[in-house]
Amino acid sequence: MYSEKGAIGTIRTTDLCDEGTINYQTIPYANLDVNEFSSHILESGDLLITRSGSCGIPCIFEKQEKPIVAGAFLIRFKLKGDVDPSYLHSLLKYDVTQHHISKMASGGVQKNLTGTSLKKLKLQLPELLEQRKVAKILSTWDKAISAIERLIDNSKQQKKALMQQLLTGKKRLLDDSGMPFEGEWEDRKLEDISSLMTDYVANGSFQSLRENVNVTESKDYALYVRLVDLRAGLGHSEQKYVDKESFNFLKKSCLQGGELLMANIGANVGEVWQMPNVDLPATLAPNMLMTKFKSYIDSGYVFFFLASDFGQNRISKVIAGSGHPKINKTELKQVKVLLPPLKEQQKITKVLINAGKEIELLERQLADLKQEKKALMQQLLTGKRRVKIDDKEVAQCQKAKINT
Repeated sequence: MYSEKGAIGTIRTTDLCDEGTINYQTIPYANLDVNEFSSHILESGDLLITRSGSCGIPCIFEKQEKPIVAGAFLIRFKLKGDVDPSYLHSLLKYDVTQHHISKMASGGVQKNLTGTSLKKLKLQLPELLEQRKVAKILSTWDKAISAIERLIDNSKQQKKALMQQLLTGKKRLLDDSGMPFEGEWEDRKLEDISSLMTDYVANGSFQSLRENVNVTESKDYALYVRLVDLRAGLGHSEQKYVDKESFNFLKKSCLQGGELLMANIGANVGEVWQMPNVDLPATLAPNMLMTKFKSYIDSGYVFFFLASDFGQNRISKVIAGSGHPKINKTELKQVKVLLPPLKEQQKITKVLINAGKEIELLERQLADLKQEKKALMQQLLTGKRRVKIDDKEVAQCQKAKINT
């Protein structure tokens, strides 16, 4: 039914992103009679809102080369002439408006919206000229945000390509004398290069762990390091802790910083992290394996290798089970790491850390921009801050009305 050369396209909810944009490249086309759908063909400026699943996501349609209709899970609105589509799009994405829309959704796990309920949504709109000016201001911020997002995507791709070259020996870095590193690379099992591989349950039986480990939500003696904490950043608002007695009981899995940590069970099995250096004492939580390495191994290098696509491929080969996948210590020890000499390992680690820091800096800039835009929306979309409309803009608007 669908064909790249089809006559008419259908926008699905999967063609929309959470930010309210449409990916026109993924829209499927079908060889159907366009005349049969003439009343449903979308026009530039039409508002589309998702009715099911992630309901309430608003998008503004831009006319394409071929006709397109809205899919079954999208609600279409044709806007009146005194409404600027870009302004309305920003207003509908605004947190307060989204909260009102979410309250209109009915259903249990799968929420649903109706066009009838959305028509009852009350919105306060300024005059058209002010809508356009506000939309233009917010569009400037959107362009800046998009530019940073593209930089982040490009930087991630560059880092990925760099890892592919450096971690396989395809590209050799320069040593301290300015000459390319020499020496053979070796494929070594983790059991040969590790000094310790352990986990939470190495500290005792399940009963003794229940009796001797006290996990708290309030800040205490030591960090209780889970996979979720590594993702969110140690010390985040949902971080858990253990008291000093519990920490001492868990002495076989205490963390000093630099250890390789790996999820060993569940959907995220094989995901690897390197334990950061932190001010507080720290200990490993369940469902992860911790590995320390011998003196001639740079732990950062092993982390980058196992985090890479080819490293993850090697890990995937020792994962047992499909419904509830897991890796045990015996299996993990058999995974091989491609190793250059120590000094080259250290140089590779330094280069990849610096590449990561550049991405982190861009991500902080992006977060700051989004926060600043959010604060600006709070001012402009509620009327707390008004924009000035000069006489020239009024005259241009009146002229446009006369010409139409």
